Amino acid sequence: MSKLHPTILNVTKRIIERSKLTRQNYLNNIQAMEKDVDNDRSQVSCSNMAHAAAAAPIDEQSSILMNSKPNIGIVSAYNDMLSAHKPLEHFPKIIKAAANKFGATAQMAGAVPAMCDGVTQGRPGMELSLMSRDVIAMSTAVALSHGVYDAALCLGVCDKIVPGLVIGSLSFGHLPIIFVPAGPMSTGIPNEEKNRIRNEFAKGKATREELLKVEIAAYHGEGTCTFYGTANSNQMLMEIMGLHLPGSAFVHPHSDLRNAYNVAATQQAISISRKGNDIRPIGKIIDERSFINAIIGLLATGGSTNHTLHLPAMAAAAGIKLLWEDFVDLSEVIPLLARVYPNGSADVNQFHAAGGMSFIIGELLDAGLLDGTAKTVWGKNIFNYVSEATLGKSELLWKKTKSKSYDNKILKYVKNPHQKKGGLKILKGNIGKGVIKISAVDFKNQKIKAPAMVFNNQTDVKKAYEKGLLNKDVVVVVRFQGPKANGMPELHALTPILSNIQDLGFKVALLTDGRMSGASGKVPAAIHVIPEALDNGIIGKILDGDIIDIDAVSGRIEVNETVAKRDIKVPSKFNQKNTFGRNLFSLLRQNASSAENGAGLDIINNY
Repeated sequence: MSKLHPTILNVTKRIIERSKLTRQNYLNNIQAMEKDVDNDRSQVSCSNMAHAAAAAPIDEQSSILMNSKPNIGIVSAYNDMLSAHKPLEHFPKIIKAAANKFGATAQMAGAVPAMCDGVTQGRPGMELSLMSRDVIAMSTAVALSHGVYDAALCLGVCDKIVPGLVIGSLSFGHLPIIFVPAGPMSTGIPNEEKNRIRNEFAKGKATREELLKVEIAAYHGEGTCTFYGTANSNQMLMEIMGLHLPGSAFVHPHSDLRNAYNVAATQQAISISRKGNDIRPIGKIIDERSFINAIIGLLATGGSTNHTLHLPAMAAAAGIKLLWEDFVDLSEVIPLLARVYPNGSADVNQFHAAGGMSFIIGELLDAGLLDGTAKTVWGKNIFNYVSEATLGKSELLWKKTKSKSYDNKILKYVKNPHQKKGGLKILKGNIGKGVIKISAVDFKNQKIKAPAMVFNNQTDVKKAYEKGLLNKDVVVVVRFQGPKANGMPELHALTPILSNIQDLGFKVALLTDGRMSGASGKVPAAIHVIPEALDNGIIGKILDGDIIDIDAVSGRIEVNETVAKRDIKVPSKFNQKNTFGRNLFSLLRQNASSAENGAGLDIINNY
């Protein structure tokens, strides 16, 4: 292993310094919870405990009441509508049986909501999507609030669910907590075919029946979608942060290996529980090094842009202040090692078969590009995650692996990467700050200087496209899409439209204070722009014809200086949509932090 790269050391040092006060206040909270009488169920009144044990099996009631065995809480995002979370239906039964086998008990502590951006894309539900992360965090806290658990297992997969579970878990930072994934569905039709039909449909050359047929063939069974969007980026993050068991991120939901992982996770939760000999509270396990490694993993694999929102929010829950500059500086030294759709043709099953997370972690460690001292829920540190599990007669067998790529088109070595720098960039200029994902954008398209066409919603963009008004060099500006405006929905429906314009030979880009998607692709998209339009941001003052300069190479977003002198015109009837539950989220929108601070609850300022 090489020495840790100086840039990583410097970024870590400044995050520690920047977070010194808030991190210490967070750790003080953990210490207070560890000493609090409410943390020891032997000190809880008999009446309270009777409620906690009343529904437990008769043979388990005594140990729960008398506090004689570890009791594991299960927090699950199960529902049977979403493919990624359907497998979680049977996990609690497996966990409870395993807990009994290893001398403990387990109880369903609670459920958290799980919504799918794939279902709500371009519909009213998308305006609840990002804010659902904070609802999930609060729901996790409610689940753990009974204070009768010695450790917990969090079951969740998709976009907002895992970040919400992490935030909620960190609010109970004195508890050891392990994350249990469900795994991806089996591979469907090739991604290129799916993308081709989507683009043909956008052009009006494919029917809805043809589009539906290809979508069903792509999303056809239980497990996560197999492209490398936010859901699978979540699983990468949990593994490289040491919150999963090694190698568990991308194992099929219904395999014997997945079942064995669930049993092993339960056994490990008992081992590191507050009644074990190796107590590992999540709030102490997860520190600045963990989040540095998370950013590195995101850059090295070309992960979802949504994590430039989620990681700062997750870090804030642990009293740690992440800024986009941290992503920028790390991106300068972290190479892109993986090509997974939409940044390549392979899906996550092929990524896993080619070497997967063990390769990524091992290769980065060998090059001094990952902090191996970061603590984990398994083994001594992240070095133990360069390993592979196989099925034994009654348990998982582990063996250390070498960093070997079994498909050089998918996984490449640090010495000869897909790109020498990471797949994310931060843009700065007189428009503000924004994020751009360039891992799938050809170098020739990473710079554009063109007139703006301004829209206040993606529906109007579609109408303009259908009329042929966008067939030219253009920067499509979609504003009033930030967290305070309408909850920051993804604008993923614009991807086929903008791709088709680019395919005609025109220079095209997107500029927005909204989100694009973990599946953003070949069109340059300057997203998450701050200040957002509703915060008097310059993006709200841009007019049709203003020349926009987006340069992902130098990291610049500029417009004519005179734009700043204009007044912002908020669209008529703006933000008056109170249907489909949007009214219930008004307080979350009004109090949302900026995109750079996570676009949600302003947790960091409460420490």
